[in-house]
Amino acid sequence: MVNLKVVAFILSVLLMIEGAFMLMSAPLSLAYGDLDTIPILLAALGTTLIGFILWLIFRKCNKTIGKREGYIIVSLGWIVFSLFGAIPFIVSGQGIPNYTDAFFETISGFTTTGASVLKDIESMSHGLLFWRSLTQWLGGMGIIVLSLVILPVLGIGGMQLFVAEVPGPVPDKLHPRINETAKRLWGIYVIFTLAEVILLWLGGMTLFDAVNHSFTTLATGGYSTRQSSIIDFSPYIQYVITLFMIIAGINFSLSYFAMHLRFNRVWKNEEFRSYLSFIGVFTLVVTLILVFNNREQGLEKSFRDSIFQVVSIMTTTGFATANYIKWASPAIVILVVLMFFGGSAGSTGGSIKIIRVILILKNGFLELKRLIHPNAIVPVRIDREAVHPTVITNVLAFVTVYIMVFVIGVIVISFQGYDLQSSIGAVAATLGNIGPGVGAVGPMENYAHFSVFGKWFLSFLMLIGRLELFTVLVLFSRSFWKN
Repeated sequence: MVNLKVVAFILSVLLMIEGAFMLMSAPLSLAYGDLDTIPILLAALGTTLIGFILWLIFRKCNKTIGKREGYIIVSLGWIVFSLFGAIPFIVSGQGIPNYTDAFFETISGFTTTGASVLKDIESMSHGLLFWRSLTQWLGGMGIIVLSLVILPVLGIGGMQLFVAEVPGPVPDKLHPRINETAKRLWGIYVIFTLAEVILLWLGGMTLFDAVNHSFTTLATGGYSTRQSSIIDFSPYIQYVITLFMIIAGINFSLSYFAMHLRFNRVWKNEEFRSYLSFIGVFTLVVTLILVFNNREQGLEKSFRDSIFQVVSIMTTTGFATANYIKWASPAIVILVVLMFFGGSAGSTGGSIKIIRVILILKNGFLELKRLIHPNAIVPVRIDREAVHPTVITNVLAFVTVYIMVFVIGVIVISFQGYDLQSSIGAVAATLGNIGPGVGAVGPMENYAHFSVFGKWFLSFLMLIGRLELFTVLVLFSRSFWKN
């Protein structure tokens, strides 16, 4: 029997936490003289009050949380956050005409997708823009704590990479106690955020813009305070954001080791080396394509646009410094392929993740060797350690389901009247938590033109993509609800 009372209790606590963070936007609106201070304040207090009432009702429940309760809490947590997080956009009456659009914008924030329905971002109040960025910052670290702390406990397929034979941050743990691990991860997250704020501010950004862009960079979310994203900012700012996108795509536990000067531990990590190698190779190729097709642009600008877009797409951040859908076809194809890579496991990035890509490639090459030597025992190895066949099976299952969901999603969106390129772009960008895609959802476009059904469907893709597919899909299994 599923203990729904403890689920309601945990969600009540989450609502009070959300209300407290939402409240931070009200004084900001007041300071800038915006007219939505009272609406934001009412939304925050209302959210907190509902959470408090639920807490009073369920505070004496049995606090035991099993696997099934864990799955439900994880899935409903993001949904409830988004349902209530959309309220400030509605009550303020600014830029978002209906609840569907408000929910889409909010779940895109909490899942760190960055797909937006806003057509005039600059017209939004400072309080709402701050709340919009804050949803991504909260969602970014939320998924880190989830993937490194909660999911291994639940035994979710794919994330066992770090609790099985593969060496990684979880078996060694930053601290033997889960709550201490979470605190240290949050500490690293805050330090990186503050560092980027300072560097962006020194580069000429206003403090408000620096804070917002730092929130959404470290979360690999991609929300900007400008409709044109990062295009109009200086090369210095673009390089700073590129650097922190790279950092955000690295396993945060490796960042912890680096901050404690354990660089040997970092460099020995095969996923880290592969991650940097992919960035380097694809940046070089795209740079050469841009130089060859637009000699007037110059080498530095071509390199800057290339590395920014490659890192932005690969880490699933979604910022843009160029309208890349106007680039030569080979460059666009490379960026579409990168939408399926994602950052490292244990990062704020979405999509398939680099570690899974490595395991699939290695397993594929070894299958060729096994055909020639059928009796040979040739295990897949990561960091010189053999990977258990169960882990390989989990990874293959995850990627298979991911591709199946992607194909089904493309078919569904195509029935909405979109061409193949736009359908592929929208589904890849939302399922991979990237934001901008190709076609009708390119970097200079948005998602406002989708139907009500299309927005809710894409919102669902954002959710299952952010929560590693199985976390949500298992709730639709009949056996899940049986005793």
